[in-house]
Amino acid sequence: MKRTTAAQQNRTVAIIGTRGYPSYYGGFETAVRKLAPYLVGRGWNTVVYGRPGAARMDDPARDLRVQLVETRGLETKSLSTLTFGLTSVLHACVRKPDVAIIMNVANGFWLPLLRLRRIPTVVNVDGIEWERAKWGRLAKGVFKLGAHFTARFGKTLIADSTEISRRWKNDFGRESAFIPYGGDIPAELPLVDDLNHRGYVLVVARFVPENSVEEFFEAVPEIAMNFPVVIVGSSGYGGPLDEKAGALSVEHDNVHWLGHVSDDAKLLSLWQHCGAYFHGHSVGGTNPALVQAMACGAPTLARDTVYNREVLGPHGRFTAIGPKDIVSSVLELMGDVSLQAEASSNGLSRAATTYSWESVCKAYEEEAEKVLESRHVPARS
Repeated sequence: MKRTTAAQQNRTVAIIGTRGYPSYYGGFETAVRKLAPYLVGRGWNTVVYGRPGAARMDDPARDLRVQLVETRGLETKSLSTLTFGLTSVLHACVRKPDVAIIMNVANGFWLPLLRLRRIPTVVNVDGIEWERAKWGRLAKGVFKLGAHFTARFGKTLIADSTEISRRWKNDFGRESAFIPYGGDIPAELPLVDDLNHRGYVLVVARFVPENSVEEFFEAVPEIAMNFPVVIVGSSGYGGPLDEKAGALSVEHDNVHWLGHVSDDAKLLSLWQHCGAYFHGHSVGGTNPALVQAMACGAPTLARDTVYNREVLGPHGRFTAIGPKDIVSSVLELMGDVSLQAEASSNGLSRAATTYSWESVCKAYEEEAEKVLESRHVPARS
């Protein structure tokens, strides 16, 4: 085992751009719940920046060695990332950690401040945010400009898929390190409520257009005539898709809308026992929910995109996105136990070999060590 020296134990890393630690909001927060304790265990003084009230301080899995710093910002759909990112970066500039790990290119605007303070950065560029349908023209422009700042001022870039890496090379001329998300392979969990093993259809998604939620909802009435449908997710801000989910659950006894599920055990159980998990995400790289579904052995049916094909591999099951296509593909999978078993086994095997949290966290530490070492290398004349 590699030993940690006294000098290494004095290193500090700041993680900026998430809602805090421990938080269960999205993929970045899941990554931080794994990464922060790992870095502490490797001798790093680890500081996670977050938003007031967003962290679950009573979480029994919380590592008390991880420091949480909450800063202020504007909690709105369009300004929250920018404002909380700015106040976090300003605080970090005062504290001056040895390395900063930044999540989200919207924080690229503040990278020059960290560079002025000689704080090397490792930036996870996330997906191609300026192509997401949920953003208006102004927001897309902000993300695109933030990406240009990230390409110009980020020391090391992290892409969570090889396709995202390719896009950044082609669009911005920047190389990036490939580090995906990981998944936990859980022990066998009890069924949720009155559901039956492999007897229900599941969707887990934030209610935004690029996740194919609307198309799936159009397919739900016909699917629900044959099998229970469990919907996990919401928009977070209310709106037409939340209203549609509520209406479906009222109109159809076989439809169950659970909203956002922050109970990890419950969510893992839903994936573990479902008969078909529909994954409609269309924009972005390696999706954390997809990786975790695979790690649970969920028989997965994904929207046919280059990103989903990369994650699920050559044996994945894919569908076109028309409501009729979704219905036929879901019913085919639900009606064949051998197809379910094959899809479950393939996904579980791929998650175990390619998408483990241990390898993900190790890769992040290696990149942090590289930028820290480069700070001490004299510039060539």
